[in-house]
Amino acid sequence: MSGEVLINLTPMETRVAVVENGVLQEASIERNRRLGIVGNIYKGKVVRVLPGMQAAFVNIGLERAAFIHANEVAPLGHGGPEPSIRELLHEGQSLVVQVVKEPIGGKGARLTTHLSIPSRYLVLMPHSAHIGVSQRIEDERERERLRELAERALTEAGEEAPEGGLIVRTAAEGVELDALVADVQFLGRLWRQVERRRLEAIAPAEIYHDLPLFLRTLRDVMRDDVERVRIDSRENFVKLKAFAQEFMPSLEPRVEYYPGERPIFDLFSVEDELARALERKVQLKSGGYLVIDQTEAMTTIDVNTGAYVGHRNLEETIFKTNLEAATAIARQLRLRNLGGIIIIDLIDMEDTEHQRQVLRVLEKALERDHAKTSLSGVTELGLVQLTRKRTRESLEQVLCEPCKVCRGRGSLKTAETVCYEILREILREERAYGAETYMVLASQAVVDRLLDEESAAVADLESFINKTIRFQVESHYSQEQYDLVLI
Repeated sequence: MSGEVLINLTPMETRVAVVENGVLQEASIERNRRLGIVGNIYKGKVVRVLPGMQAAFVNIGLERAAFIHANEVAPLGHGGPEPSIRELLHEGQSLVVQVVKEPIGGKGARLTTHLSIPSRYLVLMPHSAHIGVSQRIEDERERERLRELAERALTEAGEEAPEGGLIVRTAAEGVELDALVADVQFLGRLWRQVERRRLEAIAPAEIYHDLPLFLRTLRDVMRDDVERVRIDSRENFVKLKAFAQEFMPSLEPRVEYYPGERPIFDLFSVEDELARALERKVQLKSGGYLVIDQTEAMTTIDVNTGAYVGHRNLEETIFKTNLEAATAIARQLRLRNLGGIIIIDLIDMEDTEHQRQVLRVLEKALERDHAKTSLSGVTELGLVQLTRKRTRESLEQVLCEPCKVCRGRGSLKTAETVCYEILREILREERAYGAETYMVLASQAVVDRLLDEESAAVADLESFINKTIRFQVESHYSQEQYDLVLI
C-alpha cells in the first residue's frame, strides 16, 4: 500500500487529499472564513441549564451557544449515579471546555470539560492520571512497551512534564524513549501556555487553537505507508518543513514543494473524484452501483446489481456485487466524511456464509478509517447498521447548500400539480373577493400546460365563475412558484 498526501493552499481555503495506490481516499477542506473549531479550547460562560435534558448551553463566543451534557462535565471515572446538571453547573459560571463536534446544520457545537491536547505520538489528558495506549495497536507486547516508555518519559521530562495522564497514539508504534520525552516536553510547554491564558482570559474567550489544516495533516495523517507530502504553496512549504524538522524529523525528507504548472489536484484526478463524491449514484466497476442519500437523521446506502449479470447464477452475482460494494462503501464514507448512523441495504443473500464474508470485507476495509466506526451484523431485513463518529461537517455540507428551488427535498412538484393548485386558488379567491379578471403569473412550463393539456379545465372554470382568466410567463419563477393578481 503506497500513499501520497496532496495539499492545495490558496488565500481562501486549504484542501487536503489523501491518495492510496493512485485512488483518492480522503478529502478535507477548510475555508478561511469558516475555520474548523474541533479541538479548540475555550473559557466559556454557562447561559442556560436544562435539568430535563441533563445539559446546558454555554457561550464560547460563537454565533450559536454550544451544548454540553452532564456526563461531559462530571469527573472522569466517578462512581455512583450520574450527578444532576444543577449540581455541576449554574448560570453565569465560567467553564473551560473543548469542542468535540463542529456546529452542524442548526445545531450548536458539542463540548466537553475532559480536555485533551494531541502531539505527534501522545495525547495529553490534563484532568486524568491514566496512561493508555491506542486500541489500534494490537500487539500486546508493543502495548506494554509503550505504556512503560510513556511512564519513563514523564519521569525523564522532569519539571517540563505536564500534570495529567497520557494516551499513546497509533503513530508511536515502534518509536523509542527520546521521541516520547520530546513530545512530553512539548505538551508541557503547550499546557502551561493554556493555563496562563485561562487565568488571564475573560469569558467567552478562545484559549487554545488547534493547528491549521495543513500542519494538522502532517501530525495526524502521516503513516509509514505515506511516501510523500506535496504542497503547492512555497511559503507554507517552508512552514511545513520547519514543523516536520521540529516535531517529526524522520518525516521531513518526505515533504516536497510542488511547483508544477498543472494544478496539484489534477494529479490522480482528484478534482474529478471530488465532483463525483457529491453525486447520489456511485458506479461500481462490475456494472453495479450504490445510491447514497444523506439526511438529517442518518445516511442510507442502497446496493444494486445494475448492468452486472454475472457468469454463474443469481446468488453468485449478488455475492460478487455485495463484496465490491463493501470496499466501495468504506471508501465513500471516508471520502464524503459521512458520520452518525449509516444504514446499508445490501442485495439479499440466501447463503449465511456469503453474508459473513461480505461483513468481514466491510470490517477489514473500515480498519483504515481514522474515524471510530462500529458495525453490527445483518438484520432480519437484510440491512447492515453502522455508526461512524461525526466530528466535522461532511463534504456535501462544506461544499453545498440546500436547493432554494426544492428547499432541500430533492424533488419538485410537477407542472400538473401546480396547475391544479392554481385553479383551486382562483376558485378560493373568487368566493372571497370576486374580482373582475384573474391574472396568473407562473413559469413557462406551468403556463404552457394551462394553455394546452389543462385548457378544457380552464375553460370550464371561466364558465363556472363567469370571469376571464389571463396568463403571463415569468421567466425567473421556479416551477412551483406562481402569483395570482386580482384585476
